[in-house]
Amino acid sequence: MTKLKNKVAYITGGTKGIGLGIAKELIKLGMRVAISGRNYADVNVVAKQLGEVDDRVLPLESDVRNIEDEKKAVQTIIDKWGRLDVLIANAGLGKFAPISEMSIEDWNSTIDTNLTGVFHSVKASVEDIKKSKGYIITIASLAGTNFFARGAAYNASKFGLVGFSQAIMLDLRQDDVKVSTIMPGSVATHFNNNEPGEKDAWKIQPEDVGQLVADLLKMHPRTLPSKVEVRPSKPPKN
Repeated sequence: MTKLKNKVAYITGGTKGIGLGIAKELIKLGMRVAISGRNYADVNVVAKQLGEVDDRVLPLESDVRNIEDEKKAVQTIIDKWGRLDVLIANAGLGKFAPISEMSIEDWNSTIDTNLTGVFHSVKASVEDIKKSKGYIITIASLAGTNFFARGAAYNASKFGLVGFSQAIMLDLRQDDVKVSTIMPGSVATHFNNNEPGEKDAWKIQPEDVGQLVADLLKMHPRTLPSKVEVRPSKPPKN
């Protein structure tokens, strides 16, 4: 994976935040990048901003909660570019409430997107990733090891995602497929209804995660950082 020009990456949830930051970095490296979201019109707008649609950028409509959507997305990539080298399983959401107030709908949407959705993305792409001896990177969170009040659904999804990612790392490494999970702390995104601005300057920026992904892809294949924690270097004092 050290030679990245014209390699093909699929980024779920690639229209904003971390996913968009990763897409921008991989395009700079000469990769072809497919990005997905739930609304094609929105994805297409972002794709046009990123670069030459259909040559370097491929917009896809897919809801990761639906395995058939993910199968169709991967097949579209293969039909277009003939290969898939990198999966960035990034799509995610957060619903926060104390357990006594958490709705069944919020629990299910969190687990179905953050955990089952990643399973769907991996399941849909794993055979093509094996063929290319490629890389799967899941975007988890420090909430995958650090629990907090009001975080039952989110913690459960991210704890599960870390475990899932490490297990498939062991499943796939004899096939020359690398698997890493990135666990960011506070990132300057729209997550949880935040509006990024000057107040978020101390946080990890989406492009920082993009740089980290690029570093992983460039690393010598004998070495695998299977779990990477990343946090702001100097958060505000409480």
